[in-house]
Amino acid sequence: MSIEYSTTRPVSGPQLADVFRRSGIRRPVDDLARMERMVHAADLMVTAWDGDRLVGVARSLTDFCFCCYLSDLAVDRAYQRQGIGKRLVEMTREALSDEVMLLLLAAPTAMSYYPHIGFDKADNAWLIPRKR
Repeated sequence: MSIEYSTTRPVSGPQLADVFRRSGIRRPVDDLARMERMVHAADLMVTAWDGDRLVGVARSLTDFCFCCYLSDLAVDRAYQRQGIGKRLVEMTREALSDEVMLLLLAAPTAMSYYPHIGFDKADNAWLIPRKR
């Protein structure tokens, strides 16, 4: 298996929804219009492909000069524990500069993963949750 990574390969809403389903990440995968908007509104998407199959994605919103919010980091369960998530984060950081802070919100089940790939825990965040 040879995984190919890209920052330019197009992704469709259904492809994004599919990799979210296969990864276990909770997203509104049945709302394909919303999935399409998530694809088109992203400032940076790093993707991992096994042939024509999207197996991983790091979807970010950023100004490329001060901060970057890594909104989604998802890897198909069948491809996890192979370094794909780590590589997606590395490529996200490479697309930015060392002036840019990378921020993400972790699901409770993923809290132990992020220190492993270089993230520090932050206690100074506040949240207004989405209503749907």
